[in-house]
Amino acid sequence: MKGLVLDAKWDPRPDYKVSDWEKETGKAISGNNVWRYPKLEVREWPDPELGPHDVLLEVQACGVCGSDMHFYETDEDGYILYPGLTKFPTILGHEFSSKVVEVGPEVTMLKVGDYVTTEEMIWCGRCTPCRNGYPNHCENLEEIGFTIPGAFAKYIAVDEKFCWKVDGILERHGLEKGVELAALTEPTTVAYNGIFERGGGIRPGHYAAVFGTGPIGLAAVGLLEAAGAGRIVAFEVSPERRELAKLVGADYVYDPREVAPHEVMMALSKGEGFNMMVEAAGAPQLTVPEMEKSLAINGKIVQIGRAAQRVPMFLEVLQVRRSQVFGAQGHSGHETFPNVIRMVASGRLDLSPIITARYKLDDTVEAIAKATERKDGKIIVRPQW
Repeated sequence: MKGLVLDAKWDPRPDYKVSDWEKETGKAISGNNVWRYPKLEVREWPDPELGPHDVLLEVQACGVCGSDMHFYETDEDGYILYPGLTKFPTILGHEFSSKVVEVGPEVTMLKVGDYVTTEEMIWCGRCTPCRNGYPNHCENLEEIGFTIPGAFAKYIAVDEKFCWKVDGILERHGLEKGVELAALTEPTTVAYNGIFERGGGIRPGHYAAVFGTGPIGLAAVGLLEAAGAGRIVAFEVSPERRELAKLVGADYVYDPREVAPHEVMMALSKGEGFNMMVEAAGAPQLTVPEMEKSLAINGKIVQIGRAAQRVPMFLEVLQVRRSQVFGAQGHSGHETFPNVIRMVASGRLDLSPIITARYKLDDTVEAIAKATERKDGKIIVRPQW
């Protein structure tokens, strides 16, 4: 079958100490310190093989993620920008919806013809973090499109336990629109995990700010709107994405290069500060200092954007404002997937305005290149077209 394959050279930076685990597994814990000279191409790849609990999925729609851009883009030394767990070569793509076309002999929860979306975090369920209820921090983690073959392809095989049926979305929106909205589930669950599970959510009426309105940030805006935020402010450098933020619920949008975000938030809150601030820009060295200056009493900062940056913080602010900072990774567990699917099926969360471009599988490299312009909301690849 065809798939979008990323290959890169294993060439650790001189000052990066490769662990014994990395040497043994061929996985890089910090991809931007190891993988150099990435090459992306749509080419032939072996057909998936089914294990006893696996389902064979015919991919209907797959979104381009910021991490896919960070595989495509490199620094001045030729290293990928993505700072997380990776193993190449592999097929990229992890935000997808699909149709079950074959099931393994021990599959019990799904049948041929079901439409599903799928978790990207392939957790083992047996290590200490998994057993303690922290699947996003699995010690044996595999990640679809990062360490194992992903969904920029015609087909993918996945254990049924990672799949969630999307019947309600299709019933409400129809098949064509429904499979695209279902493909937005994964990035939306990342925002949901950060805001509600890690950050503890907001109370209706709370003031919230989102820094960075790429797809994760746009999903955060939509979720905060659905949760009853009293005021939502978005900060984004792209004019196109600022307009998208308005469409999904932002009351005010600003270019952070043209205003001082903390001054804006303090003015809008009449000096009381904002209750929740979501970092989805992946630029905490720029955003967190602004957040610090505009925290409400008991305000929260949620870090979702990925960035290999150290950020100085004035902890006195957290003490006197009774404030908290939450790190958020992944999306598994805690009812995250079924709750996002329910919100979309009910119509309370409609992120369809953020889908701004669609591509065929053969044009996926072009789709990722387009995403690096940072003008689109969500770019969708339709492998069956």
